[in-house]
Amino acid sequence: MANHKSAIKRARQNEIRRLRNKGTKTRVKSIVKDLRSSVGEASGEEMKVNLNAAQSVIDKASKKGVIHKRTAARKISRLTKLANSARA
Repeated sequence: MANHKSAIKRARQNEIRRLRNKGTKTRVKSIVKDLRSSVGEASGEEMKVNLNAAQSVIDKASKKGVIHKRTAARKISRLTKLANSARA
């Protein structure tokens, strides 16, 4: 455990941020999972709505610094590619 006052504060801040990031990461994972599972049975219009929702969540996580910018771009690219192949 931290001994200095500043180190104690830093540990407290890190814990709060870790919990906040955990929620955001869970949200990203679940919406990606939902989109991947709905690829087979969803219609074209429904797929587009799901893809836009997933893209929005991933972009917000990237903007907050929870995931890296390039990781977000890679996830969005792969999901778009998957959705387009399912529609075709």
